[in-house]
Amino acid sequence: MGDHLAEIGRRLRAYRLGKNLTVSRIAEQIGVSRAAVYRLERGELVKIETLEKISDLLEISLPSLMGVGVEYYASAISFFERMRQLEENAVHVLGNFSPFSFLLLSDEYLGHLRTMLMEGIAATHRDPAAVRAVIDGVMAILEARRRVAARRHTPVLSIVSGPDVERFLHSGLVGRFDLPAEVVRERRRAAAREVERLAALLVHPPIGVQIGIVEDQAPSQTFQVFEAKDSVAVTLSPYRLGDHPNITSGIAMVTATPEAVRLFKSTITEQWSRAHKGEAGARMLETLLGRMPQ
Repeated sequence: MGDHLAEIGRRLRAYRLGKNLTVSRIAEQIGVSRAAVYRLERGELVKIETLEKISDLLEISLPSLMGVGVEYYASAISFFERMRQLEENAVHVLGNFSPFSFLLLSDEYLGHLRTMLMEGIAATHRDPAAVRAVIDGVMAILEARRRVAARRHTPVLSIVSGPDVERFLHSGLVGRFDLPAEVVRERRRAAAREVERLAALLVHPPIGVQIGIVEDQAPSQTFQVFEAKDSVAVTLSPYRLGDHPNITSGIAMVTATPEAVRLFKSTITEQWSRAHKGEAGARMLETLLGRMPQ
């Protein structure tokens, strides 16, 4: 029961952040004390009537808040906060990422990612300030994820698609297509540095890190399996953190249903069995680096 309540509290925090609501605001809207909301986020016992009021306020279903079936996230802030929570307790993270796991990217990449997200805001967007606020929120969560992963040395198995890496190298770290040629060349060089780093990790992987390069195209939605001591969850995400990143459109999902866990773990196992690993994987990346535009 305690673990289940703790998960409800974590989901509540994720949904609340996505709605940009403070604890005080939620307490005021549903007629309870701030302390009651804080207790709920800490995973303490709460009345079902309170959960119903909160789910109505957050515009989510009560089953989603309680983790029954599938959790749906229309906000990148909510989803990445939920991922951060899952990683915090994970003993193993398995995934098919595009172009590769965020946890394997360099510290330098964070600066490039912010730039890409900012320059991807359409000039005609009706509320660019709101998008910039979302970017700030997502970046804060991503930085927290990296700190936790570095401290815990989170074990990661990353399936990498060769075509995804090649597109990453050709596009460069850009958020839109109409950048000056010299900027694009520099962004391609930055992408190449990330791939060179990945090649080095293949040859000399840190403890707990496993990387495999597959030759075929990865699914359009990335997915990850988070294995904790007593639970397993699968995430599916339309959000992209590579070239031409996207954090503003799409619906992400989280589920712990046994069938989903089995199918996605089976997919990763099959991909891993035929992936290029170690020096063979590094050679494959070097070939892709040799084909990138200058």
